[in-house]
Amino acid sequence: MKAPAQFVDQRQVRRGFARAAASYDEVAVLQREIGSRMLARLDYVRIEPQNILDLGCGTGASLTALNQRYPGALLIGADLSENMLRASQAKRSRLRWLMPFLRSRRTPLLVAEAGALPLKPRSIGLLWSNLMLHWLDDPLLAFREAHRLLDVGGLLMFSTFGPDTLKELRASFNDGQVHTQRFTDMHDYGDMLLECGFSDPVMDAELLTMTYASVDQLLIDLRQSGSTCAMQARNHGLTGRAAWATARAAYARLAADDGRVPATVEVVYGHAWKAPPRKTPDGLNIVRFDPQQRMR
Repeated sequence: MKAPAQFVDQRQVRRGFARAAASYDEVAVLQREIGSRMLARLDYVRIEPQNILDLGCGTGASLTALNQRYPGALLIGADLSENMLRASQAKRSRLRWLMPFLRSRRTPLLVAEAGALPLKPRSIGLLWSNLMLHWLDDPLLAFREAHRLLDVGGLLMFSTFGPDTLKELRASFNDGQVHTQRFTDMHDYGDMLLECGFSDPVMDAELLTMTYASVDQLLIDLRQSGSTCAMQARNHGLTGRAAWATARAAYARLAADDGRVPATVEVVYGHAWKAPPRKTPDGLNIVRFDPQQRMR
Protein backbone atom coordinates (compact mmCIF):
# COMPACT_ATOMS: atom_id res chain seq x y z
CA MET A 1 0.00 0.00 0.00
CA LYS A 2 1.42 3.37 -1.01
CA ALA A 3 1.92 5.81 1.87
CA PRO A 4 0.02 9.11 1.61
CA ALA A 5 1.94 12.10 0.35
CA GLN A 6 3.63 14.15 3.05
CA PHE A 7 3.60 17.89 2.43
CA VAL A 8 4.91 19.12 5.78
CA ASP A 9 8.30 18.00 7.07
CA GLN A 10 7.52 17.23 10.71
CA ARG A 11 11.18 16.74 11.54
CA GLN A 12 11.84 20.28 10.33
CA VAL A 13 8.92 21.54 12.43
CA ARG A 14 10.49 19.91 15.50
CA ARG A 15 13.93 21.29 14.68
CA GLY A 16 12.58 24.79 14.13
CA PHE A 17 10.80 24.94 17.46
CA ALA A 18 13.61 23.19 19.31
CA ARG A 19 15.98 25.93 18.18
CA ALA A 20 13.43 28.66 18.91
CA ALA A 21 12.46 27.58 22.43
CA ALA A 22 14.94 29.90 24.17
CA SER A 23 14.02 32.98 22.11
CA TYR A 24 10.33 32.31 21.48
CA ASP A 25 8.82 34.43 24.25
CA GLU A 26 10.91 37.45 23.25
CA VAL A 27 9.45 37.61 19.74
CA ALA A 28 6.03 35.90 20.04
CA VAL A 29 4.09 39.18 20.25
CA LEU A 30 1.64 38.16 17.53
CA GLN A 31 1.06 34.72 19.02
CA ARG A 32 0.21 36.22 22.42
CA GLU A 33 -2.09 38.82 20.88
CA ILE A 34 -4.03 36.19 18.96
CA GLY A 35 -4.26 34.09 22.12
CA SER A 36 -5.73 37.11 23.93
CA ARG A 37 -8.30 37.58 21.18
CA MET A 38 -9.27 33.93 21.45
CA LEU A 39 -9.72 34.32 25.20
CA ALA A 40 -12.05 37.26 24.64
CA ARG A 41 -14.27 35.00 22.55
CA LEU A 42 -14.79 32.74 25.54
CA ASP A 43 -16.80 35.59 27.09
CA TYR A 44 -19.62 34.69 24.70
CA VAL A 45 -19.87 30.97 25.46
CA ARG A 46 -21.13 29.20 28.56
CA ILE A 47 -18.72 26.50 29.51
CA GLU A 48 -17.14 25.34 32.77
CA PRO A 49 -14.72 22.62 31.67
CA GLN A 50 -13.20 20.27 34.21
CA ASN A 51 -10.36 19.24 31.90
CA ILE A 52 -8.72 21.52 29.33
CA LEU A 53 -6.21 20.51 26.66
CA ASP A 54 -3.97 23.13 25.07
CA LEU A 55 -2.86 21.48 21.85
CA GLY A 56 0.36 23.01 20.55
CA CYS A 57 0.88 24.77 23.87
CA GLY A 58 4.42 25.95 23.09
CA THR A 59 5.96 27.78 26.04
CA GLY A 60 2.64 27.89 27.89
CA ALA A 61 1.23 31.41 27.50
CA SER A 62 -2.30 30.10 26.92
CA LEU A 63 -1.99 27.61 29.77
CA THR A 64 -1.39 30.47 32.18
CA ALA A 65 -4.30 32.50 30.80
CA LEU A 66 -6.68 29.53 30.82
CA ASN A 67 -5.64 28.73 34.40
CA GLN A 68 -6.67 32.25 35.40
CA ARG A 69 -10.05 31.91 33.68
CA TYR A 70 -10.78 28.37 34.90
CA PRO A 71 -8.86 28.00 38.19
CA GLY A 72 -10.65 24.80 39.12
CA ALA A 73 -9.92 22.95 35.89
CA LEU A 74 -7.14 20.49 35.22
CA LEU A 75 -5.00 21.83 32.39
CA ILE A 76 -2.98 19.60 30.06
CA GLY A 77 -0.43 20.87 27.58
CA ALA A 78 0.66 18.98 24.46
CA ASP A 79 3.29 19.94 21.92
CA LEU A 80 5.47 18.32 19.29
CA SER A 81 8.60 20.01 20.69
CA GLU A 82 10.11 18.75 23.92
CA ASN A 83 12.24 21.90 24.16
CA MET A 84 9.15 24.11 24.07
CA LEU A 85 7.57 22.04 26.85
CA ARG A 86 10.71 22.36 28.95
CA ALA A 87 10.53 26.12 28.53
CA SER A 88 6.86 26.01 29.54
CA GLN A 89 7.64 23.96 32.65
CA ALA A 90 10.43 26.30 33.71
CA LYS A 91 8.21 29.34 33.25
CA ARG A 92 5.32 27.84 35.20
CA SER A 93 7.66 26.87 38.02
CA ARG A 94 8.73 30.51 38.30
CA LEU A 95 5.14 31.76 38.12
CA ARG A 96 4.02 29.47 40.95
CA TRP A 97 6.15 31.54 43.29
CA LEU A 98 4.54 34.75 42.07
CA MET A 99 0.92 33.70 41.47
CA PRO A 100 -0.67 31.60 44.24
CA PHE A 101 -3.56 30.46 42.01
CA LEU A 102 -1.08 28.38 40.01
CA ARG A 103 -0.24 26.26 43.03
CA SER A 104 -3.52 24.41 43.05
CA ARG A 105 -2.67 21.82 40.42
CA ARG A 106 0.25 20.65 38.38
CA THR A 107 -0.08 20.81 34.61
CA PRO A 108 0.77 17.58 32.78
CA LEU A 109 2.83 18.27 29.65
CA LEU A 110 2.81 15.74 26.82
CA VAL A 111 5.19 15.37 23.88
CA ALA A 112 2.68 14.20 21.30
CA GLU A 113 1.37 14.62 17.78
CA ALA A 114 -1.98 16.29 17.24
CA GLY A 115 -3.49 13.28 15.50
CA ALA A 116 -2.49 10.69 18.11
CA LEU A 117 -2.82 11.92 21.68
CA PRO A 118 -2.40 9.57 24.68
CA LEU A 119 -5.68 10.58 26.32
CA LYS A 120 -8.96 8.78 26.90
CA PRO A 121 -12.05 9.37 24.76
CA ARG A 122 -14.49 11.99 26.07
CA SER A 123 -11.99 13.16 28.68
CA ILE A 124 -11.73 16.85 27.67
CA GLY A 125 -14.23 19.68 28.13
CA LEU A 126 -12.34 22.38 26.23
CA LEU A 127 -9.78 21.69 23.53
CA TRP A 128 -7.80 24.84 22.78
CA SER A 129 -5.26 25.32 19.99
CA ASN A 130 -3.57 28.62 19.15
CA LEU A 131 -1.69 28.76 15.82
CA MET A 132 -0.88 25.08 15.47
CA LEU A 133 -2.95 23.68 12.59
CA HIS A 134 -0.84 25.11 9.75
CA TRP A 135 2.08 22.95 10.92
CA LEU A 136 0.13 19.76 10.23
CA ASP A 137 0.18 17.70 7.08
CA ASP A 138 -3.53 16.96 7.40
CA PRO A 139 -5.59 19.04 9.87
CA LEU A 140 -8.51 16.63 9.39
CA LEU A 141 -6.68 14.03 11.50
CA ALA A 142 -6.33 16.54 14.34
CA PHE A 143 -10.03 17.40 14.16
CA ARG A 144 -10.96 13.71 14.31
CA GLU A 145 -8.75 13.29 17.35
CA ALA A 146 -10.27 16.38 18.94
CA HIS A 147 -13.75 14.96 18.40
CA ARG A 148 -12.66 11.68 20.01
CA LEU A 149 -11.25 13.43 23.07
CA LEU A 150 -14.05 15.92 23.68
CA ASP A 151 -16.91 15.00 25.96
CA VAL A 152 -20.44 15.61 24.71
CA GLY A 153 -21.05 19.34 25.03
CA GLY A 154 -17.32 20.04 24.86
CA LEU A 155 -15.89 22.93 22.88
CA LEU A 156 -13.11 23.02 20.30
CA MET A 157 -11.59 26.49 19.90
CA PHE A 158 -8.67 27.23 17.60
CA SER A 159 -6.80 29.79 15.57
CA THR A 160 -4.49 29.36 12.61
CA PHE A 161 -3.11 31.33 9.68
CA GLY A 162 -4.99 31.79 6.40
CA PRO A 163 -3.75 32.01 2.78
CA ASP A 164 -2.92 35.74 2.77
CA THR A 165 -0.33 35.29 5.53
CA LEU A 166 3.15 36.46 4.45
CA LYS A 167 1.91 37.20 0.95
CA GLU A 168 4.51 39.97 0.59
CA LEU A 169 7.33 37.52 1.26
CA ARG A 170 6.06 35.05 -1.33
CA ALA A 171 5.61 37.78 -3.94
CA SER A 172 9.08 39.20 -3.30
CA PHE A 173 10.79 35.91 -4.13
CA ASN A 174 8.61 35.18 -7.17
CA ASP A 175 10.91 32.31 -8.15
CA GLY A 176 8.54 29.36 -8.17
CA GLN A 177 10.04 28.01 -4.93
CA VAL A 178 8.19 27.41 -1.67
CA HIS A 179 9.17 29.95 0.99
CA THR A 180 6.28 29.81 3.50
CA GLN A 181 3.95 27.23 4.99
CA ARG A 182 0.85 26.16 3.11
CA PHE A 183 -2.07 28.07 4.65
CA THR A 184 -5.58 26.62 4.34
CA ASP A 185 -8.73 28.63 3.60
CA MET A 186 -11.11 29.00 6.53
CA HIS A 187 -14.01 27.49 4.58
CA ASP A 188 -12.04 24.28 4.17
CA TYR A 189 -11.57 24.12 7.93
CA GLY A 190 -15.31 24.55 8.35
CA ASP A 191 -15.94 21.65 5.98
CA MET A 192 -13.48 19.48 7.93
CA LEU A 193 -15.27 20.20 11.20
CA LEU A 194 -18.59 19.10 9.71
CA GLU A 195 -17.00 15.98 8.25
CA CYS A 196 -15.69 15.03 11.69
CA GLY A 197 -19.12 15.36 13.28
CA PHE A 198 -18.80 18.71 15.03
CA SER A 199 -21.91 20.79 15.57
CA ASP A 200 -22.49 24.49 14.88
CA PRO A 201 -19.02 25.34 13.56
CA VAL A 202 -18.27 29.05 13.39
CA MET A 203 -15.41 30.36 11.25
CA ASP A 204 -14.19 33.90 10.72
CA ALA A 205 -10.98 35.68 9.83
CA GLU A 206 -9.27 39.03 10.14
CA LEU A 207 -6.31 40.63 8.41
CA LEU A 208 -3.54 42.14 10.54
CA THR A 209 -0.49 44.02 9.33
CA MET A 210 2.75 43.69 11.24
CA THR A 211 5.57 46.11 10.45
CA TYR A 212 9.31 45.56 10.73
CA ALA A 213 12.35 47.79 10.63
CA SER A 214 13.70 45.77 7.71
CA VAL A 215 13.18 42.60 5.72
CA ASP A 216 16.05 41.03 7.65
CA GLN A 217 14.29 41.79 10.95
CA LEU A 218 11.17 40.01 9.70
CA LEU A 219 13.22 36.95 8.79
CA ILE A 220 14.98 37.00 12.17
CA ASP A 221 11.64 37.13 14.00
CA LEU A 222 10.31 34.23 11.93
CA ARG A 223 13.37 32.16 12.76
CA GLN A 224 13.39 33.04 16.48
CA SER A 225 9.72 32.11 16.80
CA GLY A 226 10.18 28.81 14.95
CA SER A 227 8.03 30.06 12.08
CA THR A 228 10.26 29.32 9.11
CA CYS A 229 9.06 27.20 6.20
CA ALA A 230 8.84 23.47 6.94
CA MET A 231 7.24 22.30 3.70
CA GLN A 232 8.76 19.27 1.99
CA ALA A 233 8.86 21.24 -1.27
CA ARG A 234 11.01 24.03 0.19
CA ASN A 235 14.53 24.60 -1.09
CA HIS A 236 16.63 22.26 1.07
CA GLY A 237 19.86 24.00 0.10
CA LEU A 238 21.05 27.53 0.69
CA THR A 239 19.27 30.28 -1.19
CA GLY A 240 21.83 32.04 -3.37
CA ARG A 241 23.00 35.57 -2.64
CA ALA A 242 21.53 36.87 -5.88
CA ALA A 243 18.09 35.44 -5.06
CA TRP A 244 18.20 36.93 -1.56
CA ALA A 245 19.28 40.30 -2.91
CA THR A 246 16.46 40.31 -5.46
CA ALA A 247 13.87 39.35 -2.84
CA ARG A 248 15.11 41.95 -0.36
CA ALA A 249 15.00 44.68 -2.98
CA ALA A 250 11.48 43.71 -4.07
CA TYR A 251 10.25 43.61 -0.48
CA ALA A 252 11.94 46.90 0.42
CA ARG A 253 9.90 48.63 -2.27
CA LEU A 254 6.83 47.99 -0.10
CA ALA A 255 8.24 50.07 2.75
CA ALA A 256 6.18 52.93 4.16
CA ASP A 257 7.45 56.49 4.48
CA ASP A 258 9.07 55.62 7.81
CA GLY A 259 11.03 52.82 6.15
CA ARG A 260 9.21 49.96 7.89
CA VAL A 261 8.09 47.01 5.78
CA PRO A 262 4.68 45.32 6.15
CA ALA A 263 3.86 41.67 6.70
CA THR A 264 0.23 40.67 6.25
CA VAL A 265 -1.19 38.07 8.61
CA GLU A 266 -4.57 36.45 7.96
CA VAL A 267 -5.80 35.06 11.25
CA VAL A 268 -8.46 32.35 11.06
CA TYR A 269 -10.59 31.65 14.13
CA GLY A 270 -12.87 28.68 14.59
CA HIS A 271 -14.92 26.95 17.21
CA ALA A 272 -17.37 24.06 17.23
CA TRP A 273 -19.18 21.83 19.70
CA LYS A 274 -19.37 18.10 20.19
CA ALA A 275 -23.09 17.41 20.15
CA PRO A 276 -24.86 14.27 21.35
CA PRO A 277 -25.12 11.66 18.59
CA ARG A 278 -28.50 11.37 16.94
CA LYS A 279 -29.90 7.87 16.84
CA THR A 280 -32.78 6.10 15.19
CA PRO A 281 -35.30 4.25 17.40
CA ASP A 282 -33.32 1.05 16.87
CA GLY A 283 -30.10 2.71 18.06
CA LEU A 284 -28.41 3.52 14.76
CA ASN A 285 -26.58 6.82 14.44
CA ILE A 286 -27.93 9.34 11.94
CA VAL A 287 -25.28 11.27 10.05
CA ARG A 288 -26.61 14.37 8.31
CA PHE A 289 -24.78 15.66 5.25
CA ASP A 290 -26.17 18.62 3.35
CA PRO A 291 -23.65 20.29 0.98
CA GLN A 292 -25.99 23.27 0.57
CA GLN A 293 -25.57 24.12 4.25
CA ARG A 294 -21.78 24.27 4.25
CA MET A 295 -20.38 27.59 5.42
CA ARG A 296 -19.39 29.91 2.60
